[in-house]
Amino acid sequence: MLLHPSLASSCSFHLLKSTLLDLKKFSTLNSKAIAYLRSLAHTLNPVVRIGNKGLSASVMKEIELNLNAHELIKIKIQNDDRSVRESMLSEICEALKATAVHHIGLQIIVYRQATEPKIVLPK
Repeated sequence: MLLHPSLASSCSFHLLKSTLLDLKKFSTLNSKAIAYLRSLAHTLNPVVRIGNKGLSASVMKEIELNLNAHELIKIKIQNDDRSVRESMLSEICEALKATAVHHIGLQIIVYRQATEPKIVLPK
């Protein structure tokens, strides 16, 4: 996207703001908890990779198994279309009652608290 330099910052801010607002509709966590989870996820490798076939029942089952085991997971989506990745994120969060922590590029971070939490969130 080529823009005049004086417009670049406002467009970047608009994209960031719209992405954050989209993530907030899935989030029941406060900003400190989200920042903490993002810092924990920084060192994680993607445990699930979603290919060209998209979200199948087996992929959803694999995501659920990993959420049960780890609470916080990183998923890599092999699709260039941002709107498709966002719709996959919303579908995952709604179907598995999870929370979207972060979405950047091809990677998403998803959190679902276990009945016996392994991750203690800051208040």
